[in-house]
Order: sequence, then C-alpha cells, then structure tokens
Amino acid sequence: MTTSYRDAGRLERAFQRENNHRALFIAYVMAGDPDLETSFEILKGLADHADVIELGMPFSDPMAEGPTIQLASQRSLAAGTKMRDVLGLVRRFREINTTTPIVLMGYLNPVLFHGYEAFANDASDAGADGVIIVDCPPEEAGPLTDALEAAKMNLIRLATPTTDDARLPAVVARTSGFIYYVSVAGVTGVLEADAETVRRPVERLRAASGLPVAVGFGIKTPERAAQVARVADGVVVGSALVDEIAAAAKVNENVTEKVLLKASELAKAVRSARLELA
Repeated sequence: MTTSYRDAGRLERAFQRENNHRALFIAYVMAGDPDLETSFEILKGLADHADVIELGMPFSDPMAEGPTIQLASQRSLAAGTKMRDVLGLVRRFREINTTTPIVLMGYLNPVLFHGYEAFANDASDAGADGVIIVDCPPEEAGPLTDALEAAKMNLIRLATPTTDDARLPAVVARTSGFIYYVSVAGVTGVLEADAETVRRPVERLRAASGLPVAVGFGIKTPERAAQVARVADGVVVGSALVDEIAAAAKVNENVTEKVLLKASELAKAVRSARLELA
C-alpha cells in the first residue's frame, strides 16, 4: 500500500511557528527544470533555507510569468515532465522531509486534465499542502475548491494592486493557508516590489481574510527581500532562483550549488530583516 503524506496542518504550523518573530522565506522553483533529478536535489537543499517551497507545475502557456519562468516551463516540458512527475517529486521529498510545506503553483489546464478530485487526492497523498492556480477566477473555482477541501488541501488565491473593495470578498472566500499578494501590476520577474507601497495592501488583506499575507512578483535581491519582510508575513522569490538555474546550466556549472547559494543569501536577508529594527 502506498504511503500517504497528507497533513492538513503543515502550512498553518509553519506560519504559527515563525511569524510572530519574522517573515517566512518562500522559495519558488519549477519542477523538472532543468531535469527531474536536479529538481529533486534542489528541493532537498532548499529545505535548509526556505520555510515554504513553491513548486511550479510546467505549462505551455504560463501567461502570468515573465521570460525567466516561461523559459523554465519550456525547459521542463522539453525534458518530458508530466503531472505524475511533479507529484512524484513531492512524494520523494516527503520520504526525507515531512516538515517543510510544499505549495504547487501553476495553471488550470493540467489540473483539469488530471481531474479535480484525482489531482486533489493525488497531490495531498504525495505530501503537497496547497495549490495556487493562477488563471482560475473565484467564480469558476467551486468544483476545484470542493475537491481540495475534501482532500485537506489549501487553496491559496492571488490578490493584486487592482483588487478593489467590491472584488475582495470573492478573492478571500474559501481561501486558506495564506493570501498571495502580487506586488506589481505585471508578470513575474520584471518590475520590483516596493515595501512601502505594499504595506497598506498587506494590512488590508490580513484584515479581510484573517490569514497571513505573502508578497511576491518583484523580489529579486536580498535587499528588496529584507524590505518586504518587514511588512509582510512571507516573502516569495522565484525568478531570482530560476535565473541561477538557467545561468548555471548554460555554462555547465553545478546548478544545485548555484541556486542554493542564492537561496541562502535571500533567506538570511528575510530572517534578519526585523532584527535590524529591534
């Protein structure tokens, strides 16, 4: 019988354990980039630095992504990565780590093809803790949300600078784990987040949802990560890490070492940010 790594409280415990004292560092990488075995080595190493790992599910038309993550998705698909491979990575990770939460991030088409109930149960049993589906609006999310809730999986929604008061109730309804605040009006990895600009939206989202708020889309340097960590509950970095993967692979350097070095720098910045204010 296959072991189930389902744990409904892993993500909540991560925020409870740390968030009274500091923001969480949330690291994003694409599953299967540049290949499945290297992805697994990166996941293992990221657990030493990241409080939460976001694992991208490759898709051919990732419309919310800038060039960096678009290319990562293309590399993964070219290597033959399928949904079963993504979930297999999660399961392999759970065999050695049952503590670090993993959130799957991607687009609706592969999930719909897999089947909502099958995806929710397979992902939960593999040890995934939540899912972000970028292109699934709340009005269309009912069947997916039902399946995820039944499988004890968190549905994490995106809020943006254009989420107004009329739209906000729909965004936070049936959301769990945390709210992901997109700090810039644009795609990933292009514009930079500004800590003072995101402060008020973070407070607004906390009040509306009762959940922690993580900020992403526009955080590439340790300095910027530290600034955002002073106002948010979590700091999401993706493109900066994926850039390291691409650059190392291009010149045949050790991909895992390069991305983990960048992750270490970012994690230290996030974790020390509030100490600097004490």
